Amino acid sequence: MLLVGLVSCSDDENYVPIEAKIINLPEEAFDYINLNLPGHFTTNVPGQPLPTSINGLDNTPNDNPITNEGATLGRVLFYDKKLSANGTIACASCHKQENGFSDDARLSPGFDGGLTGRHSMTLINSRFYQRGRFFWDERAGTLEEQVLQPFQDPVEMGMTLEQVVSAVQQQEFYPELFENAFGDPEITSDRISRALSQFVRSIVSFSSKYDEGRALSNSPGANFTNFTDEENLGKNLFFQTIPNGGGACFGCHTTEAFVSANPGPQNNGLDLVTTDFGAGAVFTNPIFESRFKTTSLRNIELTAPYMHDGRFATLEEVVEHYNSGIQAHPTLSAALRDDNGNPVQLNFTDSEKAALVAFLKTLTDNSVSSEEKWSDPFQ
Repeated sequence: MLLVGLVSCSDDENYVPIEAKIINLPEEAFDYINLNLPGHFTTNVPGQPLPTSINGLDNTPNDNPITNEGATLGRVLFYDKKLSANGTIACASCHKQENGFSDDARLSPGFDGGLTGRHSMTLINSRFYQRGRFFWDERAGTLEEQVLQPFQDPVEMGMTLEQVVSAVQQQEFYPELFENAFGDPEITSDRISRALSQFVRSIVSFSSKYDEGRALSNSPGANFTNFTDEENLGKNLFFQTIPNGGGACFGCHTTEAFVSANPGPQNNGLDLVTTDFGAGAVFTNPIFESRFKTTSLRNIELTAPYMHDGRFATLEEVVEHYNSGIQAHPTLSAALRDDNGNPVQLNFTDSEKAALVAFLKTLTDNSVSSEEKWSDPFQ
């Protein structure tokens, strides 16, 4: 189904009108509701000290469940550049489907060429974080709150919520989409927030080489028959504890969605001296200084550069950081300290570090990069 929207002029001097837009949507909405998750996503492995399933981690609120029509509207809003001050930036400009809904730039350019303060975090598996807070510093209490903030950021999109609502109202294809999603064509910032949140929460990854191998195995710790020897070695290093010769990576990237089941942001030892207060600028407790949200490792091969500031260009650099570069910051997470309170030293060999990178690449899910229901609907 092709929907054509004529866009009228605005009195706002910062608003650049576009004469017409065409969106290509199917006659019947894509299925955003039914995930059909594999069993290892929903069943904990017996006897494991940490959860392996996503049970209890879904942050979808009761008053904003995903609907096919709501997520469809969210998809259009996500890719609509009209919702920035000069019509050049959309949510998708910084969260690119082909880059794991992250950005290949270290810092993302905003509508007027300014750069964001931090790297654009991947949106994959955002719904599976029990704490439910968003942004690297967790300043947004919910996803519904988070999705409205980039519109209002003076660097990113440079709008007010009133201007965003007006920009949506001026495009003729939106009333039908709002009516489909909410029962009537009224356009409000709350409905924009809810639709965008539904779309973002629908982006879930569970179809990687890892998942193919896991379906043939009773546990994540067993060797996968579809893995190379190097990939199995890397998987063992990822899951094994440090005293047993592993990296204990699973301690922070918990569950087989590879999200965090930890109760808050972590300090992974990037700096000896604070350079970015992170969650410490949001929460008053000093333990939050230089702590940041832990993202999913799904499609990490596609989301370079890495960390909240994009300082590492490659996975090899990331692995070397955890192998030998962890800094003794006062709020360094306990999982990265040895028995004496010092930063851990993994002392992996070159082949072990390469194996860990090889394993991380098995988490690449190409369907997320190619699924039409998450793609740009504008032609």
